[in-house]
Amino acid sequence: MKRLLCLSNGHGEDAITSSILQALRHRCPNLDLMALPLVGLGAAYTRLGISLLHPGKILPSGGFVYRDLRQLWRDLRAGLLGLLGAQVRAVQHWQRLSAGHLLAVGDIVPLLLAYCTGETYSFIGTAKSDYYLYDATGRPYRWGMGWAGSDYLPWERWLWRSPRCRGVFVRDALTAKNLRQLGYTVHYYGNPMMDLVMPPPAPSPFRTKTIVLLPGSRAPEAYRNWQRILQAILPYPDRPLIFLAAVSPNLDCHSLEQSLKHWQPIPSPLPDTRAWQLGKQKLILSSQHFREFLHWAEGGIALAGTATEQCVGLGKPVITFAGAGPQFTEAFARSQKSLLGESIFLLDDPQAAIPTLYKIWQDTALMARIAANGKERMGEPGASDRIADHLLRILRD
Repeated sequence: MKRLLCLSNGHGEDAITSSILQALRHRCPNLDLMALPLVGLGAAYTRLGISLLHPGKILPSGGFVYRDLRQLWRDLRAGLLGLLGAQVRAVQHWQRLSAGHLLAVGDIVPLLLAYCTGETYSFIGTAKSDYYLYDATGRPYRWGMGWAGSDYLPWERWLWRSPRCRGVFVRDALTAKNLRQLGYTVHYYGNPMMDLVMPPPAPSPFRTKTIVLLPGSRAPEAYRNWQRILQAILPYPDRPLIFLAAVSPNLDCHSLEQSLKHWQPIPSPLPDTRAWQLGKQKLILSSQHFREFLHWAEGGIALAGTATEQCVGLGKPVITFAGAGPQFTEAFARSQKSLLGESIFLLDDPQAAIPTLYKIWQDTALMARIAANGKERMGEPGASDRIADHLLRILRD
């Protein structure tokens, strides 16, 4: 059986890949696994004891150079070219040891690197979806959209035509359908993102309306997002609500706590959390209860990428509004709305978030559509296991 090297380019991509590698290792404990996070430190891998081919590095853009070219100069000053050169040399050294297979996870960057090695490779696309292009009737959102027949462009699909490309896995059924109509062999087994928030926890201990707060995972942007979220909830202290702040382990909780100037500390009802109260509202903050907070919430206020998608996949309505970037800009928020459809409520005014959620909760037909939409857009859990089974067949070939 060949060795497997995973290339991923982002925090969310690392987490998705690690879920699949966990399923692979369960099926084949002796499989030689390594990972190369192209962006960030690869904490999702090291937590599982998966060795990194080269130490990761956090860059100012957080990997979102293509969203804001002004970030490119900052990344270059922080050593982007040196990092890329070191990563390429690390892959070349890995190749010299013996035959191996590469798993590229994310977008064209890891896919192109895998192609250039001359080894066999597979691709898991997490960044692109035809939902970005087409509405519920199949019509492009704007003239000129969908000219290529899919969100995947011809030069990306050309990399799939290589005989060394052994498997292409896409994130939703619509994308798979459109690509198959174009003559490409692609696989859709669900979205591994949903496996990261499984299994469901014990029932919620709260009897009050509960909202999860998701500021994102990349510093320093997440701290600015947190300030925007606080603007949304501060004007409504008379509403009996519980806010569950699901904080990434990458962030400094103390920095977030310093922003709670109007809130009074109270004893927390949960372990590994801290709590505050403002009027009839309570806010519970933790970096240890992400899965529980998502399941327990009846809705979300989010300026995040992967976490927002997972919240939608669990059938929750999510309120969002633009941040300052580099990731969560107005353009990103609009794209996310296209991707996730009826589950996302994109507002201009953050302070309209709480009244909007109350209106949504009172509309039972809308809540039912939101739950169905979440499954359609994000799929059923278990994708990691299904993709792992297919990858094992490729590795044994």
